[in-house]
Amino acid sequence: MSSIDYTIAIGGLMVFLYINLKLRKKGARNAESFFLGGRSLSWHLLGLSMVATTFAADTPLWVTEKVVQHGISGNWLWWNMLLGGMLTTFFFARYWRRAGIMTEPELISLRYSGPYVRPLRMFKALYLGLFLNAVIIGWVNAAMVKVLGEFFYLDKPAAFIAVMLLMAYTAIYSAISGLFGIVVTDALQFAIAMTGSVILAILVLQLPEVGGTDGLVQKLPEWRFHFFPMVESGTSDVLSITIGAFFSFIALQWWNSWYPGAEPGGGGYISQRMMGARNESDAVRASLLFQLAHYCLRPWPWIVVALAALVIYPGLTDAEAGNAYIRLIRDYMPEGIRGLMLLVFLSAYMSTISTQLNWGSSYLTNDFYHLIKMDTVRGNNSVLMGRIFTFLIMIAGGAVSSVIDTIDAAAQFLIQAGAGLGAVLILRWYWWRINAATEMVATIAPVVLLSISKIWIEPALGENFTTQNGTFYLVVFGTMITWILTAYLTSPTSEEVLTNFCKRVQPAGKWPEHIFQPDNSQLYKNLVRWLSAVVLAYSLLFLTGYALFGNWSSVLTCAGLAILAFIVLITFLRN
Repeated sequence: MSSIDYTIAIGGLMVFLYINLKLRKKGARNAESFFLGGRSLSWHLLGLSMVATTFAADTPLWVTEKVVQHGISGNWLWWNMLLGGMLTTFFFARYWRRAGIMTEPELISLRYSGPYVRPLRMFKALYLGLFLNAVIIGWVNAAMVKVLGEFFYLDKPAAFIAVMLLMAYTAIYSAISGLFGIVVTDALQFAIAMTGSVILAILVLQLPEVGGTDGLVQKLPEWRFHFFPMVESGTSDVLSITIGAFFSFIALQWWNSWYPGAEPGGGGYISQRMMGARNESDAVRASLLFQLAHYCLRPWPWIVVALAALVIYPGLTDAEAGNAYIRLIRDYMPEGIRGLMLLVFLSAYMSTISTQLNWGSSYLTNDFYHLIKMDTVRGNNSVLMGRIFTFLIMIAGGAVSSVIDTIDAAAQFLIQAGAGLGAVLILRWYWWRINAATEMVATIAPVVLLSISKIWIEPALGENFTTQNGTFYLVVFGTMITWILTAYLTSPTSEEVLTNFCKRVQPAGKWPEHIFQPDNSQLYKNLVRWLSAVVLAYSLLFLTGYALFGNWSSVLTCAGLAILAFIVLITFLRN
């Protein structure tokens, strides 16, 4: 690293702080401005903020690992989530903005009645806003420790201290201007991150050892360039998954499992952005921009670099795969580019951490602190409490980071434990029988069923049950049976609450006729919008890849599908 590299990186950090200082008055007037940007944010800023948040420091490293292990088709581990993302765009984005709530847990009070409402809302505030949030921050911190360690040849303790200082810096600017400043900074950080990623991919392809995309095709086996996994009767040569596992992954996981940033029906910081939009149309546009940028724009620069890493480091092991991305920068990039790429990782890291801190503090302030105080109206101290909780979450995230190696299995357990919950998160907007007890059972049942399967069922049934993803099926269907029984065996939401909810949100679906008569014609239109948007996004994704590797007949096919899908989407968006 030269003085030019350090100047670029430090200059970027100073600009991020300046933006938030400049916007501090606008972003911290009250709770609504601090947590939702005053509900005045434009769709393009919100969409870029969403995609910037999901572009974390570990994302290029993780994609590199998937390509090294499984080829390009390994990215279906996250490409499948496009289906759920587009579902959120057309079936839920308007509802989130229309509901007029501050946070996702506040929806519980708007939608449900009965004794479970308050404890469920407080539980979700603590579980999602503090505990699971700290785990997510811990993952991102662990990745940044690797990045700084590789960049500067630091040992792990020194890199950890550097990351803790960087997190504190991020917490400071996050606490200054709230979501408004974070969103504006996110847009700049995403522009920096994508620009650097594209430049890196271009320069790596120009290395003599690589020889462009033609060189990659010549030097790597054909299966690494397959866009789709080859699933056979046993295991796949590419993804090493069975038919049972692949089916669960494509047919069930994207709509039935909770995952940060891809929650079924929206939620988390995605719904936070939609609730902060100027209007319902901007909420839809922001979510659509996010999905297109997330799946069509981001992947290919990382994939190209990952393939080049296989050529440059032929003995690369799975364990070293992620670090190869950083080593290419360190070993082969000139002065200035190294500094730019360091700023790329800093931008990716800070955009994710700033969002996690603000989002988590909104839950702890709005859905825990104010409920403990029995506030019916958010007090003037909401911004102060939001800032206090920002630093509390930062400390919790730092504590998790220090032991991330020992709790990684527990973190994976927690994410798997959302299987089966997704259907309730979707149906609560569309079916009157979903109540607070149903959502509570759907939240707890997966944890219980997953524990039973891991402790007793998997050892008893053996490897075939595990490789066929039997536990996932058990948890999903067991949870669904449990919450369906709960919905019918417990008292429904009171008519007064249902009336208020329907009057405010105007949802489609199935509701008591004497309470609300929905306009279900929108369901058909949204279905067409969803399908056309999915085809458009996947067509653009594959078109770019086929163009990179010179498969022009497939490029024309994808272009035709994209044009047709675009025409259908625009037509139905106007109706």
